[in-house]
Amino acid sequence: MPDWLSVFFRAILFVVILFLITKWLGKKQISQLSFFEYVTGITIGSIGAEVVTGLEQSISLGIIAIGTTAAIPFVVGVISLKSKAFRNFIEGKGSVFIKDGKILEDNLKKERYSTDELLELLRKKDVFQVADVEFAVLEATGDLNVLLKKENQPLTPKDLNMKVASTKEPQTVIMDGKILDEPLSTIGYSRGWLNTELEKLGVSLDNVFLGQVDSYGQLTVDLYDDKLQVPSPQEKPLLFANMKKCQADLEVFALSTMNEQAKTMYEKNSQKLQQAINKVEAILKN
Repeated sequence: MPDWLSVFFRAILFVVILFLITKWLGKKQISQLSFFEYVTGITIGSIGAEVVTGLEQSISLGIIAIGTTAAIPFVVGVISLKSKAFRNFIEGKGSVFIKDGKILEDNLKKERYSTDELLELLRKKDVFQVADVEFAVLEATGDLNVLLKKENQPLTPKDLNMKVASTKEPQTVIMDGKILDEPLSTIGYSRGWLNTELEKLGVSLDNVFLGQVDSYGQLTVDLYDDKLQVPSPQEKPLLFANMKKCQADLEVFALSTMNEQAKTMYEKNSQKLQQAINKVEAILKN
């Protein structure tokens, strides 16, 4: 058999052997890597080291071995996309550790995890009591994903029937003391607007290390001089305060007038303004 063909088959053989050994060792031996990524990394590194240190070996044979080894995960990935059974065997499946608030000891033993190790994984998820967990699964990558019981989950605006405005990613408009025109124009602002906002904050452009504009049009900056204190944007709090003041004034006008027509008008507009305040309160107070 030619040397290159021998190397080709040996590379495939050792990848398969290493894969089976790693799968036998379990998910604890890998972190974010899949089985094949883990095995391939070891194999390619070992082959490369052998080629570099083994001067009597042919470099071209080493290149063939590395190329073959690197091609195997690609072929496996293509097959995995077409076959779920093959994908489950190659990449593995998640193992349920906690279900309905109860630890599944058999699954712990199967994955060679002790109770202490399970508790450590839970603590990394900021969970310190097993009784708080509804469901926990050890993924094929070795990560533990946890679903808390409903009463232990943090409150969300949806739970409180609050409407929250959608947000977009902030745009970086200043970097290293220089204005970035493209992201500035993307959000529809000009250099003149930016200079005005910097004047409101009381900072100069050349002292700004990083400046970003959020989805509400507020500019926040990080300065080169960390000792300087930059005031927080006040547009939204001021607008909210003015709306509250106007609504309160309308109520006062309604109480102080003796004209029934004017009283009705003030009360009606006060209610409309209060409804508008309720809609935008979550936006303006955040």
